[in-house]
Amino acid sequence: MEKYSAPNTAFPGPQGSLFVQVSYNQIRSFHAVASAGGFTAASKVLHVGQPTITGQVQALESFYGVELFHRRGRRVELTETGRELFAVTQHMEILEKEAQEVLQSAGGFKSGHLRIGAVGPFHVTEMLAVFHERYPDLKITVTVRNSHEILESLLGFEVDAAVLSQTEEDPRLLAIPFCHEPLVVFVHAEHPWAERDSLKIEELEGQPVILREPGSETRLAFENALTQAGVKISPVMEIGSREAVWLAVARGLGIGVVSEQEFVAHPDLRKLSLNDADVHTTAHVVCLRERRNSRMIHAFLEIVEKLRKI
Repeated sequence: MEKYSAPNTAFPGPQGSLFVQVSYNQIRSFHAVASAGGFTAASKVLHVGQPTITGQVQALESFYGVELFHRRGRRVELTETGRELFAVTQHMEILEKEAQEVLQSAGGFKSGHLRIGAVGPFHVTEMLAVFHERYPDLKITVTVRNSHEILESLLGFEVDAAVLSQTEEDPRLLAIPFCHEPLVVFVHAEHPWAERDSLKIEELEGQPVILREPGSETRLAFENALTQAGVKISPVMEIGSREAVWLAVARGLGIGVVSEQEFVAHPDLRKLSLNDADVHTTAHVVCLRERRNSRMIHAFLEIVEKLRKI
């Protein structure tokens, strides 16, 4: 039997003009191209042939007399009009997902996908263990990056909620404080401080320190504490992951700083607390305020509230 395909609907407007109802598939194709950065990539996301994707986007551009993309070979870039439309289609995608969540939650969340962003695996693992136990049929993915990158992913609708070391006031965000995370210093086992349990922040004056990359909340909290104490360190290098900082300290390249919960005991490393300064970050669970009533996000936040330590 031939499958029925509904055409675009046209109906009379003022003075005999026509209003044309844009096909949802055309909007969906545009959104996929904008998200994936190209027509070929979009066809793989939607599992539709590239000529179909291209034709649907061209139909939008042709009817409205606009250009939505600058073509750069296989890559594309959004025009100003394209960026404005993409801001709208991002919301449409979220509304579609939330409509699915209404149906899924009515059936006991038998399917669905929760996307979490985090700066590390420590707190989010605890949360998701409980979430998975309660909703075992849901797919869960975790993206681990620094705070700045995770926040951008949240604002770009690429993750549903985020676990951040710190968060700034932003009317777009709902932030739930989860716990305080004291920072500790750690050194190589042969360092002169290796037999000590603590030190004063003033002792870091002029010391070689291995820093996380800009955008790391651990680094920001540490630098703020140094500024308040009037202490100047001698940065050795910047490294984009806590694991790489551990390795650098283990090779004797300098002193590292990490939250106490993130410190992993190792024969070549020694941990020291800062005994004269309150240096900490505060872990927050964050979501977009406009999405707080999404069924899946709401279910996740309920678990966060039960586990929170402050």
